[in-house]
Amino acid sequence: MAERIVYFNRDFVPETEAKISIYDSALMFGDMVFEMTRSFNKVQFKLIEHLQRLYNSARYIHIDIPMTIEELKQACLDTIERNDPVFEPDDEHRLMINVTRGTLSIYRDVLGGHKGTNIIIADFPLRWTVSAMGRLFDEGIEAVVPSQRTIPSRLLEPKVKNRSRLHYMMANIEVSKYKGQNVWALLLDTDGFVAEGTGANFFIVKDSSLFTPEPRNILRGISRAYVMDELAKQLNIPCHERNIELYDVVTADEAFFTGTPFCMLPVSRINGLTIGSGKMGPITKMLMERWSRNVGIDIIAQIKKWGITPAEGTAPTPYEFRGGDKD
Repeated sequence: MAERIVYFNRDFVPETEAKISIYDSALMFGDMVFEMTRSFNKVQFKLIEHLQRLYNSARYIHIDIPMTIEELKQACLDTIERNDPVFEPDDEHRLMINVTRGTLSIYRDVLGGHKGTNIIIADFPLRWTVSAMGRLFDEGIEAVVPSQRTIPSRLLEPKVKNRSRLHYMMANIEVSKYKGQNVWALLLDTDGFVAEGTGANFFIVKDSSLFTPEPRNILRGISRAYVMDELAKQLNIPCHERNIELYDVVTADEAFFTGTPFCMLPVSRINGLTIGSGKMGPITKMLMERWSRNVGIDIIAQIKKWGITPAEGTAPTPYEFRGGDKD
């Protein structure tokens, strides 16, 4: 069986051979930046915007990417072209673009081998990420606020998309111990305002207007920007960035998460309380339908078609944690 191919520092290698040193700064410190993309009908969505954020993140933490953005874009497209023959006809391409600082200097001269930045582009089927999410469009997500807070920008800049994400993992582990299905974490910032999910941005709908947290203590998502700057404007829906309290979420008409793989998912409950009708609301549905029309594919139908395998969907969160001992 043919194997997927990974772009690795200007070469292409089999996926099973794409390895970095155990002394790489990414492993030692979580010292790396990354992006993850998706396609619609095998055409990459907002690839340049993802790469621009990658370069901004790298610049902020002083990692030099020894390629122009156009060269990296072409490397992404070349990676897709090499992998497409081993994908199913209905697969979408999910790129994972990792940039690490490289081997720590105290080991570099001893070990030999590649020195400097590592640039790695992996390509795998989007269905791996979303195949268990189809039912969420109907059932909605139950958001739970964990004790873990998001890290504010005054301590560690969250607008840099990096792999130092232990706070996300601790939030996921905590909410996995709650009973119920479709439980996702919704983090507050250190001032008690709603911030973001663990890899997703958050919106509420109130009186036919959109509200989303101010961007200072969150990752500014590509999907978030698309909803605000394109979809909402196309549909003449007012959109506001502001501090959001849990009271605002509880009393909202609708709520939803945004994220690259699934685009938008309704949030039906918050800490056990139903939001609005407890289903995908009319504004969320309108936005989702316009997104589907813009990209030429029924996004919900595609994810539902990929279905759910017996090994998936058994944990209350999208992650494989066990628990469920809290009410």
